Amino acid sequence: MSKSKLQALIFDVDGTLAETEELHRRAFNTAFAAAGLPWHWDQPLYARLLEVTGGKERMRHYIDAHNATPALDDATIAALHRAKTKLYTDLVDSGDIELRPGIAKLLQEARAQGLRLAIATTTSRPNIDALLRATLQGQPFEVIAAGDEVAAKKPAPDVYLLALQRLGLPPENCVAIEDTLNGLRSAQGAGLPCVITPSVYGGSGPFPGALRVMEGAFSIDDLLGWVE
Repeated sequence: MSKSKLQALIFDVDGTLAETEELHRRAFNTAFAAAGLPWHWDQPLYARLLEVTGGKERMRHYIDAHNATPALDDATIAALHRAKTKLYTDLVDSGDIELRPGIAKLLQEARAQGLRLAIATTTSRPNIDALLRATLQGQPFEVIAAGDEVAAKKPAPDVYLLALQRLGLPPENCVAIEDTLNGLRSAQGAGLPCVITPSVYGGSGPFPGALRVMEGAFSIDDLLGWVE
């Protein structure tokens, strides 16, 4: 891809725009306690559970893989997840989160270059809205594709394909920005080059085929150099 062909950046949310996963973990545990469940996800366990994308899917996996009791049905899991989402958005609205270093500047630089901005994430729309409300005064994203809008979550490419459809762009005109191997695989499945910015819960790789793996912040000039 030449930099003249780059027209849009497509961002993941959790772990990429902000280190949100610890707030998610806290919200899950509070929801479990409020429902009278004897479950507690500590940080090492939660890191492993994050290999399963989607909160409802993560709870189902936990029940099945860890023989957790009670074995909740799908309707109960869905209700529990709604309660967890409300707890999470309350935490975010309280101001207990900020963007990762360099993200605000990267978004500003991208817009100054005339690049379009999109989101492709497995998280649900209320979680996205809460984070953007808490961290960005002017919402810069033209397109938002959320996990509850597609049939299969990451590492399936569905949410990136939806973002591309809404942008009206082919993958060769876009770059994805992610923090996990599942996110990388999802982007690659949609034909997108992908920059990885590893997060606290995102794992240390390897990230085969990534355009770049950046441990810290990067600029839009860096990115334009990578796609030349």
